[in-house]
Amino acid sequence: MIDRSEPGRAELGAALLRVTLGGLFLVHAAMKVFVFTPAGTAKFFMSLGLPGPLAYLTIALEIVGGLALIAGIGIRILPLILAAELVGTIVTVHGHAGFFFNNPNGGWEYPAFWAVALVVQSLIGPGAYALRLPARVPATV
Repeated sequence: MIDRSEPGRAELGAALLRVTLGGLFLVHAAMKVFVFTPAGTAKFFMSLGLPGPLAYLTIALEIVGGLALIAGIGIRILPLILAAELVGTIVTVHGHAGFFFNNPNGGWEYPAFWAVALVVQSLIGPGAYALRLPARVPATV
């Protein structure tokens, strides 16, 4: 008889992927906050021809997105939003540097892999140990 009270390997794998992706976003945001500083990140964005305030929005997205991934909230749509951010980094920063991430200025190898992993997370769902928000109760007429 199969014991369904414990999560299976697929559910544990999805959870491991989810927590890892969330942790990566938190570390990535921390680098922007503590190493480059938000103002320095904004200046970098402007040097790319992007609006400076977009840097602050990006930092907020990475922090909130990382925490939500770890918690398992919004796992069908949130990873797709974060993947779009990474595609944006390929277009604006890493694409011109070639494929390999160890190229000068970092190529697009790593952000592309990260984006694909996020799409996979969206497809497979949150896995085990995700926060489950209460179902919406339909309004009565």
